[in-house]
Amino acid sequence: MKQVGHYLPKVMLGLIMSVSLVLAGCASNGTGSSMLAGSGTAPDPRLTKSADASFFSTSGLTACAGGAGVGILACAVSSPNDKVKCMVVAGIAACGVAMGANYYYDYRRSKYSNTTQRLQLMNDDVKADTEKVAQRTATLQQVINDDKERIAGIQQSIKAKSLDKAKAQQEIASVDSNLAQMNKDLAGMRNKVTEYKKTADMERTNGSASQVSAIDLEISKMNTKVASLQKEVDGLYSQRQAITLG
Repeated sequence: MKQVGHYLPKVMLGLIMSVSLVLAGCASNGTGSSMLAGSGTAPDPRLTKSADASFFSTSGLTACAGGAGVGILACAVSSPNDKVKCMVVAGIAACGVAMGANYYYDYRRSKYSNTTQRLQLMNDDVKADTEKVAQRTATLQQVINDDKERIAGIQQSIKAKSLDKAKAQQEIASVDSNLAQMNKDLAGMRNKVTEYKKTADMERTNGSASQVSAIDLEISKMNTKVASLQKEVDGLYSQRQAITLG
């Protein structure tokens, strides 16, 4: 019972974090939808239907919470010896650090008492998410490049006084929709970086400072990739803002 009492708050925390992330994503999605309601323009399919589309998106967070829910329900009905611990495993397997640094840290620490092994696994998790950032960046870069070309074409038409305003409005609406989706992805990436940093700080506070440096380096690499992508998205946004159709 003592062990159950220890895990239960962590399970609740994890579930709350999952729901919070999903709700935050839905709220963000609502804002984007409102902004684009007049055009009814969907994002480029490469942003929503590619293999990497669910890594950091709202749908990915929803799937994470849904996966955790299914796993937790399975624990509840299968009557394992320790239902609560089973629920913890189900949640962390589905969501990882996305469920929150406290939950992620407590789970890892309870499962792996060997500090070296625990930190190596966390290091592997950060590397895996960094690779996902790289994959997603490649997709976003393709769309960014195409959108920049579209904007340049509109600018040339404006200068030549040959602008098809209706077509240009459709093009801009598409760019706006893409930017909204890209910013959702970036929010998910930044969340991962933040939660990993919090987890590393917890390990450091609990006496693992000398072994956390490798993780700090991997988190820094991930953060650098996210920051680089942010600059690309900001560059596209600046070009789009320069267009005034009247």
